[in-house]
Amino acid sequence: MTRKIKVAAAQVGAVHRNAIKQDTVHRLINLLSSAAEKKVQLVVFPECTLTTFFPRHLFETQEELDKYFEHGADIAQSSDVKPLFDEAKRLTIDIVLGYAERTPEGTGYNTSVYFSAAAGEVIGKYRKVHLPGRVEPFEDPEATNQLEKRYFTPGDLGFPAFRASGLVDDAVKKATAKEGESTVGRGDPIFGMLICNDRRWPEAWRTYSLQGAELLMFGYNTGGNMSHLWGSKPMSPEQARAEALFHSKLVQTANSYMNACFSISAARCGLDDGKYDLIGGSAICSPEGHVVAEAETDEDELVVAEIDLAECRQGKEKTFDYARHRRIETYGLIGKQTGVVEPDLL
Repeated sequence: MTRKIKVAAAQVGAVHRNAIKQDTVHRLINLLSSAAEKKVQLVVFPECTLTTFFPRHLFETQEELDKYFEHGADIAQSSDVKPLFDEAKRLTIDIVLGYAERTPEGTGYNTSVYFSAAAGEVIGKYRKVHLPGRVEPFEDPEATNQLEKRYFTPGDLGFPAFRASGLVDDAVKKATAKEGESTVGRGDPIFGMLICNDRRWPEAWRTYSLQGAELLMFGYNTGGNMSHLWGSKPMSPEQARAEALFHSKLVQTANSYMNACFSISAARCGLDDGKYDLIGGSAICSPEGHVVAEAETDEDELVVAEIDLAECRQGKEKTFDYARHRRIETYGLIGKQTGVVEPDLL
């Protein structure tokens, strides 16, 4: 059986530090309207979509910092952002939106949510686990900072897979499933979310894979020249940008293949404030590791593809067949050690 969905990555170009949030939301609604014209059912927006990527800046006051966060428990009811969710519901398009979340208790998270048009509400939430960067800015005034460890707390929700209704025709439901008949790969789609740096960590993908995830979705803000952060060998800005794009595509294609799932990556891109280069490279990838659609610009752009979730079965049931081939008795180190411990010297 086929289980086709038309999906899109909504790449978003430069959002400057002084950008008005309502104007940015209007840009997102324009992308959503374009998606509706193309009969897209699911749109993935980038990490921290609503503002410039503020962790590159050092803020002197909490008041100044808090302008970049969404406050309250329900992002779909935020006065600035509600028009986007209302339009998604009206157009019957599911969306994934990344934003900076400030909880009622005052904790800051780098968050994304899944809004189901069929349900008319947010049905999934994810908080970024692998925070890159530093707490303190670099001493070099020319360095591009990455202060996520200063402004965010590591996510506390784990990697929760979930199902979304209204996307696949004839999906088997609990009430209609026949007793004794396998429903694997026949129900509503199984999704998972990551954010930016999480995409580089195979443990995150595998945790979702063990829940049967058929599509992973993530946004990112990846700098084109972050030499101070990565400590890479000297290279020109052009070389650094090409390397960043290469690695972004590499982790998406490789992990999609190794976990037999589709993936959608949505980038912020362009030159924020005419200075901070973000790589773009939004893409949709197949369970065999092939890029089926990718961005062609460094501007607002909709990257669209029709995918068939039935294609996940080959990898999940043949190539890997985790239930038969995984040897968890040998993987103990992964769950009990963080840093590297080398063997004793000879």
